[in-house]
Amino acid sequence: MLGVSGWFGGVKLTEVWRGGIEDHVISLAWSPDDRFVAVAGAAGPVVVLDAVTGSARHQLPGHRGGATAVTWADEGTVVSAGQDGRVRVWDAATGAERFALDAGARWVESVAVSPCGTYLASAAGKKVRLWGRDGRLLRDYPGHASTVTDLVWRPGGHELTAAAYGGVALWSPDAAEPAGRLEWKGSVLRLAWSPDGKFLATGDQDSTVHFWVMAAGTDLKMFGYPKKVTQLAWDHTSRFLATGGGHRVTVWDCSGSGPANTRPLVLDAHDAVGKVSALAFQRAGPLLASGADDGQVLLWRPDGGRRPLAAAGLGAVVTRLAWSADDSRLAVGTEAGVVTVFRAR
Repeated sequence: MLGVSGWFGGVKLTEVWRGGIEDHVISLAWSPDDRFVAVAGAAGPVVVLDAVTGSARHQLPGHRGGATAVTWADEGTVVSAGQDGRVRVWDAATGAERFALDAGARWVESVAVSPCGTYLASAAGKKVRLWGRDGRLLRDYPGHASTVTDLVWRPGGHELTAAAYGGVALWSPDAAEPAGRLEWKGSVLRLAWSPDGKFLATGDQDSTVHFWVMAAGTDLKMFGYPKKVTQLAWDHTSRFLATGGGHRVTVWDCSGSGPANTRPLVLDAHDAVGKVSALAFQRAGPLLASGADDGQVLLWRPDGGRRPLAAAGLGAVVTRLAWSADDSRLAVGTEAGVVTVFRAR
């Protein structure tokens, strides 16, 4: 049963609409103009929802075997990936498929559109491939010794970052060899660049967060997490890095030269038997949203204390969180296949 309340700080989460895809929500993303929310289900469907009403604009065929990711290339283009070895590019206005790109292995782990919108990258197995907007294959990057687990672009540039066992590779669209490698003996699960591009954080299999200061060429490790770290989120100022590796949200202050020799802020209000399953900072505001196995979504302000500002109960494991481009609405996906949009104010 859904519950909504203001809590402590005067911020309130108010439900705008609730819809569903009748499938575990594996990924969701707002269109750049905030008109639509694209949702991918674990069993394969991809649905484009009207962001005002929650009604389905398009129900796309998606991916046989299951979908793994969905994002937007621009206001009119949806990109999805799945367990059929394909990256599919869709026309958001008509629902028609423009391209079906062969990612090189059956399970496409992730897709990433470059900040300028010129390139689309995919990771499948040990393969990282780079595509142009016209669907033309530009690069087939070699040299990954194990499965590539995450793929992100460095903010403000043309540097693609790929995570795998043993560290991180940095690729340029203009070169066949990596522009650099950040080596570390362990399994990197997630990548998160600070918005200013100065820091790279990784969530790791061994229940740690690894942190690189790019200009200095130094790195450090943050430990003490009870579980592997799969959730990372930066605030827009590049000061705060929120992490989840258990039922608490741990926030590191990365102002100055980074978090070395500092104590993190620990935000503890989710059920102690579960784990934090989703994190998302506002794109240009101070609010942090956290979701967990306990079915709760909490809002925090890391520069304002340790208590949540607002809470909402979804009744199912929270799988995805995403803020609208104008930061006024928060989309929440759950394991039960329900998508709920809240207004935060």
